[in-house]
Amino acid sequence: MSLFDHIKKIQDVKTEAVPNQPEETVTATPEPLNSAPEYQQDNETVASDTGDSAHYSNTFPGTSFNQTNQVPSPGVGKRYSVGIDLGTTHCVLSYADITDIDSDEFNQQVMAIPQLFNPGLVENSFQLPSFLYQAHEAELAEGSTSLPWTVKPDYLVGEIARNLGSKTPIRLVSSAKSWLCHAGVDCKAPILPAEAPDEVERISPFQATTAYLQHIRDAWQSLHPDAPLKDQDLVITVPASFDPAARDLTVESAREVGLGQAILLEEPQAALYSWIERSHGDWRKQATCGDIILVIDVGGGTTDLSLIAVTEDNGNLELTRIAVGDHILLGGDNMDLALAYTVKAKLEKEGKRLEPWQVQALTHSCREAKEKIFTTPSLEVIPLVIASRGSSFMAGNIRTELTREEVERVLIDGFFPRVAVSERPISRTRTGLRTTGLPYAQDAAITRHLAAFLAKQQNATDDFKDINLPEHATFLHPTAVLFNGGVLKADGLGNRLMEVLNSWLAAEQAPEARLLSGADLDLAVARGAAYYGFVRKGKGVRIKGGTAASYYISIESSMPAVPGMAPEIVALCIAPFGMEEGTREDLPDDEFGLVVGEPVRFRFFASNTRRDDKVGTRLDYWTDDELTELNELDITLPEEGRRTGEVVGVHLGSAVTEVGTLEVQAVSLKDSSRWKIEFDVRAGD
Repeated sequence: MSLFDHIKKIQDVKTEAVPNQPEETVTATPEPLNSAPEYQQDNETVASDTGDSAHYSNTFPGTSFNQTNQVPSPGVGKRYSVGIDLGTTHCVLSYADITDIDSDEFNQQVMAIPQLFNPGLVENSFQLPSFLYQAHEAELAEGSTSLPWTVKPDYLVGEIARNLGSKTPIRLVSSAKSWLCHAGVDCKAPILPAEAPDEVERISPFQATTAYLQHIRDAWQSLHPDAPLKDQDLVITVPASFDPAARDLTVESAREVGLGQAILLEEPQAALYSWIERSHGDWRKQATCGDIILVIDVGGGTTDLSLIAVTEDNGNLELTRIAVGDHILLGGDNMDLALAYTVKAKLEKEGKRLEPWQVQALTHSCREAKEKIFTTPSLEVIPLVIASRGSSFMAGNIRTELTREEVERVLIDGFFPRVAVSERPISRTRTGLRTTGLPYAQDAAITRHLAAFLAKQQNATDDFKDINLPEHATFLHPTAVLFNGGVLKADGLGNRLMEVLNSWLAAEQAPEARLLSGADLDLAVARGAAYYGFVRKGKGVRIKGGTAASYYISIESSMPAVPGMAPEIVALCIAPFGMEEGTREDLPDDEFGLVVGEPVRFRFFASNTRRDDKVGTRLDYWTDDELTELNELDITLPEEGRRTGEVVGVHLGSAVTEVGTLEVQAVSLKDSSRWKIEFDVRAGD
């Protein structure tokens, strides 16, 4: 008999630029607990790092969109297709009335989400910043956190969290979405904020994600009292590179707030759906048969890469997602940190040393400065004020500046360097002891990650007769590029990306890739998700996709014990690449032994390159490039009336649910007993 593993995979909104305001960008000052408030002028904002007193500016960095007053929608008897972009740095909701589904018209709008900007101040914004703030008990006045639907929310999320957290970063929860895909932690354990002292209450990444969804649900309900969100067609987006466990946690989070009907959609696909919808049918003029569309999504926390092929069937264009990149923790957050360390190094040359808490706060200020420099061509310098400890705030402030030259040098040359297509991301040996944190990419050069991705997917189009790659090609040649993510709103970054990609293509005598126009980098994912709900009704064009990888369970050999040698294992394919939602595969002819009633360890693998493996394919050898081992799980399966440790004969079946998660079941060969074997919540080592 053998032991197997388990797995569960689980119209247009116009924006306006922020006026050019040369105010100083200010970071945080820590004060002893219970210190008295200190007020300042000239837009300098200072707060205690223990959160007991704070002062607020009337400017809100990053709010580069219209904020309109909203009145509740009558909504009686209406049905909506709703899309939620549950982003690393922002959340967005878009929706469209699909009550008359027979109509071919699709008109959607992005919901301006009511949220606190400062204590006592509620405003609407098309984006809900994905931040949560754990305020000190004495920090906020009673009633100052009221929202239209509750007097006292469970958590402070959105713009107020980002504003307060920029002054007191030890109380700020950020990047919860990235933690959901961290294989080394228990995502339901209270671990955030990661660097917080003991007096700050911590929460889990799962709780933070649920808090954002709860706020969005309540905001929707306040504006659509007669159309509960739980009754609408709901699509929530996730990175294409999210593993099955992270997808399942996202679905569970939605269920936690009563949104059990939600289905998942990959963010790059959502971005392409938005581009299609915004083109009003003209996308067929920009995309032609034989095209390979490269979607580059550089958000606040991750870089997501996908390839979509354009083919033809009976005269109709078809879109098929053919490749997904690795989960790369590299994005705007890394860029902000790089700028902060650039300023830090400049100050150290002047003999001024920053403490860790100051660097944290400086990072938030650099984000604001970066956005202003990239959105205001005439702005060459942003003054920065770094507050210090002491009874006199002004006396201890450190003044410096961030220049356009520094931003362009650090971000363009550091994150988008000109490299050869043969270069690969640099990998360094990690030290044995590390601080707790996210597993960020070791190489910050996004262009190297792109080169590795295109080379790895060189054979991704072999099965498409409409696409022919030259024999001498060393990487897959994209013909069109679609940008997504707030980072690429900066023309300098996008231009460098296209320059590098087209230099690779020119070196192999391939035509230049063209940049698809009309993308909405901030709101596209939510808009595309809402449009996908419309497409699922049989309208519009649907992107073929399915699972983003092939998945395998490890099968342990029942060989006799051999000193110094572990039992051999094989990898059994239980879900092939591209397995569609709503389909099921069984392995009735393969018998396995399932150990019940006692702790067992399961191993599983994924591959985004082995496209030809079918359900039941067994691999007794593979390279590191072919299969990636996912996190191990230690669980105890219920005995179901059997003896502890009994080995039960079973056969396997797998299914991709309509929600978009992967399930595996073991069915007894002797009776009707079934064990649902799934991605459980990760337990940290």
